[in-house]
Amino acid sequence: MNIYVGNLAYGVTDADLREAFGASGEVSSATVITDKFSGQSKGFGFVEMPNAAEANAAIRALNEKPLKGRNIRVNEAKPREERPRRNAW
Repeated sequence: MNIYVGNLAYGVTDADLREAFGASGEVSSATVITDKFSGQSKGFGFVEMPNAAEANAAIRALNEKPLKGRNIRVNEAKPREERPRRNAW
């Protein structure tokens, strides 16, 4: 299951996410989304957990709980919507 994690402190790393979610089960990937130019965190990320029961347990355990000083928002990720391409005039 792909999990969205929002309201991340800018100092949170991929390893921090993996550690927090790993307490609930196996984590196959954990990624903090960063700005492609500055490299700074955009304040959200995604965690992939192969076991749905463990993923749901992690969502319940971590939603609105503090991680590095900020209460994070955790829920199942929604599929990415296709955005229209901009014309390159």
